[in-house]
Amino acid sequence: QVELMESGGGLVQSGGSLRLSCAASGSVFGIGDMGWYRQASGTQRELFATISWRGDRTYGDSVMDRFTISRDNAKRTVYLQMNSLKPMDTAVYYCNARARLNLLTSMSDYWGQGTQVTVSS
Repeated sequence: QVELMESGGGLVQSGGSLRLSCAASGSVFGIGDMGWYRQASGTQRELFATISWRGDRTYGDSVMDRFTISRDNAKRTVYLQMNSLKPMDTAVYYCNARARLNLLTSMSDYWGQGTQVTVSS
């Protein structure tokens, strides 16, 4: 089983910065794409940043040029540097990883428990 543990959320003023981390643990053969989702109150969960094992990145329009996703494969950790935060960024942030437990299994999705990010105006 793969467990994802997020950290780094909290309360910040508009224009401030936060850095989220998400570490994978457990018996895993390989981790593929990793990503960050967020869900604001009353809305659907939104994918806004992904990174491949090689480091190829994609971003949603709402976070382009403000957020940076990165990963350390040796540490099985994905990071999210968030700058110029806005009240609209307030949400629960979830990390996601596609991982394979062994050679005989296919890739499956795993999720962190979520961390609250609140941006005050």
